[in-house]
Amino acid sequence: MFKTVLLPIDLSSDQSWSRALPAALMLCEAGGGVLHVTTVVPDFGLSVVGSYFDASFEENALHDVGEALTAWVKDNVPDGVEVHPHVLHGRVYDQIIEAANRLNADAIVMGSHAPELSDYLLGPNAARVVRHARQSVFVVRGD
Repeated sequence: MFKTVLLPIDLSSDQSWSRALPAALMLCEAGGGVLHVTTVVPDFGLSVVGSYFDASFEENALHDVGEALTAWVKDNVPDGVEVHPHVLHGRVYDQIIEAANRLNADAIVMGSHAPELSDYLLGPNAARVVRHARQSVFVVRGD
């Protein structure tokens, strides 16, 4: 049913993937699919912010995040699963949607925090992906 599954993760937050990864693997295994794991390095937003960093900062950051994502895949995705890591750069939700379209993903699986009393909405990135993605989006809540 799902041949291509996209799993966006935040490498600095186990909550972004600890429950979503098993769900993504289950979808892949059920359909004999391919797992694409992405992480997004946010851009600076305003150009004035970027002017405070040296010219090689962005390239070095993307390289380091790529190495960290490769290590994460090796440590967390079981052998035998076809998996492709992708480091993206820009606005998180835009990059997730673009990647899903470019990869012809059938489904996006995202982790989301459990809502607290004052927080009854999804996080802003997950909410935008749910609203704007053409694919099925599975939001897996944490504990």
